[in-house]
Amino acid sequence: MGHLLEIRNLESYYGPIMAIRGISLTVEKGQIVTVLGANGAGKSTLLKTISGIMDPEKGQVIFDGEEIQGLEPHVIVKKGIVHVPEGREVFPLLTVNENLSLGAYTRNDKAGIARDREMVFEYFPILAERRNQEAGTLSGGQQQMLAIGRGLMLRPKIMLLDEPSLGLSPLLIQQIFGILERLNKDEGVTMVLVEQNARVALNLADAGYVMEVGRMVMNDTAENLAASEDIQSFYLGIQEDSQRSERRWKRRKTWR
Repeated sequence: MGHLLEIRNLESYYGPIMAIRGISLTVEKGQIVTVLGANGAGKSTLLKTISGIMDPEKGQVIFDGEEIQGLEPHVIVKKGIVHVPEGREVFPLLTVNENLSLGAYTRNDKAGIARDREMVFEYFPILAERRNQEAGTLSGGQQQMLAIGRGLMLRPKIMLLDEPSLGLSPLLIQQIFGILERLNKDEGVTMVLVEQNARVALNLADAGYVMEVGRMVMNDTAENLAASEDIQSFYLGIQEDSQRSERRWKRRKTWR
């Protein structure tokens, strides 16, 4: 089985600051690969460099056997790479339906687009109920569903998902990650998943990479990473600490 996505010795900068340093990773067709790391590790920069939002200083991004680094984002999208950004970034004044239509902007097969819209509604029934509602009036979880659904309208070969659990309740995270698992198993969608929530990410993924300050410091199967003492004490510990501090913050807000 050949690599669907291969990254070799990638370097990217934010202004004068090197954000990713000599990163290499591979993703096989049908895999879910997660990239873990604390805030500022360079995870989002990695996805932006793959999808063409940022140009790398050095290195190669090879997709489906072809080098794509430095290509314009709209060209990369047409090749089958969809980036679901952190913070969802739906079009707030457009309806759910209009957002989905924009997801299919590179396509002109009306029957196929209609079928895929129904597929999105099947996976996310709440979007079907709210198809004529402005996206800005949806809850955070519903906007995340819409962002994923909009990405699916492009019929991607690979989806790059940046922090899909961000700001969502544990119940919603469980629901969305369950749908991502179904999309992978039933529709064959390959995924690269950037997450701070190591526990849910490793539970979903086949393989994982760990980033620290722009470098890859560990990679293994998701099962081995989840069993690793380093991951358990540091990354899973960080997650628990952040959840505790979030609960404390919520309690403080209720006292005011």
